[in-house]
Amino acid sequence: MADINTPALGESVTEATVARWTKKVGEAVKKDEILVELETDKVSLEVASPADGVLSAIGAAEGATVVPGTVLGVVSEGATAAAAPAAPAPKAEAPKPAPAPAAAPAPVAAAPAAAPVSPAPARIAAETGLDLSKVAGTGKDGRVTKGDALAALEARASAPAPAAAPSAPRALHEREERVKMTRLRQTIARRLKEAQNTAAMLTTFNEVDMSAVMALRAQYKDIFEKQHGVKLGFMSFFTKAVVAALKAIPDVNAEIDGQDLIYKNHYDIGVAVGTDKGLVVPVVRDADALNLAQIEKTIGDLGKRARNGQLGIEDMQGGTFTITNGGIYGSLMSTPILNAPQSGILGMHAIKERPMVINGKIEIRPMMYLALSYDHRVVDGQGAVTFLVKVKEAIEDPQRLLLEL
Repeated sequence: MADINTPALGESVTEATVARWTKKVGEAVKKDEILVELETDKVSLEVASPADGVLSAIGAAEGATVVPGTVLGVVSEGATAAAAPAAPAPKAEAPKPAPAPAAAPAPVAAAPAAAPVSPAPARIAAETGLDLSKVAGTGKDGRVTKGDALAALEARASAPAPAAAPSAPRALHEREERVKMTRLRQTIARRLKEAQNTAAMLTTFNEVDMSAVMALRAQYKDIFEKQHGVKLGFMSFFTKAVVAALKAIPDVNAEIDGQDLIYKNHYDIGVAVGTDKGLVVPVVRDADALNLAQIEKTIGDLGKRARNGQLGIEDMQGGTFTITNGGIYGSLMSTPILNAPQSGILGMHAIKERPMVINGKIEIRPMMYLALSYDHRVVDGQGAVTFLVKVKEAIEDPQRLLLEL
């Protein structure tokens, strides 16, 4: 017998929810075959079979909360799957009764098993009566996601109502719906509120002229992509600018631990990524040692894995500073909330052409507002403003990044 144990969930993660079993009791399994999916407040985890054999018991049903070390189930090593109960059936067939017409539709019920359903869309279906078998899944392996279910509900609500009963009152679930928050969304809400309640949070603003970076990008983007196999974006420039500013103002790269300040001598930059499950912040490790192409490749890979639900907990731990780009959604200005226990977060925003006074003349320039939210317990106002000015100078004169000025 081999136990299927809940694995270590990572730093600061204490429990998980059983999202889905891929096998039923009595089915044959192979070593390293994925048997169960767990959902934590940060990522989804897959737990594999520890041996060849048969899944003989499930100790934690779907929806159950488990902690590291909890026995999820048991695999009987070397056993074979139980024979299908169809074998003894011929004996009982002698007095064959006439088939009941109502029994004919029974096989249709097996059809939905072809497409596994995650807990969130399953809850939506249970509460609204949505038929998930008619919803096209966009998730991994064609799975129906929460976003797919909500989109189907919206389409159903916008469809023309039948003309049969105009006076009938609208059902409550068509006017509003109650959906349980995912563990990730609960954690996002809790951590953001804790950051507001704990840190002496303040935001300072500046604006940056994007002309130089945009001209440099336009001049070299084709050569860059051909040589490195990745597009040249703005995030790599801002990551390098942030690293340079952190080196100049180390307070922004520090954090409070009790009555001590911990100064980080490494530059692991978190990059906020929006997914259908919520906002996650994977980390670009040792960003100071990476060139622009390596940063672009790392961010692209982390973003893709985040949207596909393939990030590991280790991908989101240990960040020293965070960058969030609301500009991709059209945000002109915001006050980002700290990603505790970090002491600083940079908010990027949409690039807009605005009239600017340049050497006494009015010119149209592509401008972006920058926002630095910081913990005033760690960072003084002068340091915060200087940090943001350093970022501005590096973006407006990208050669500074190459010369490390």
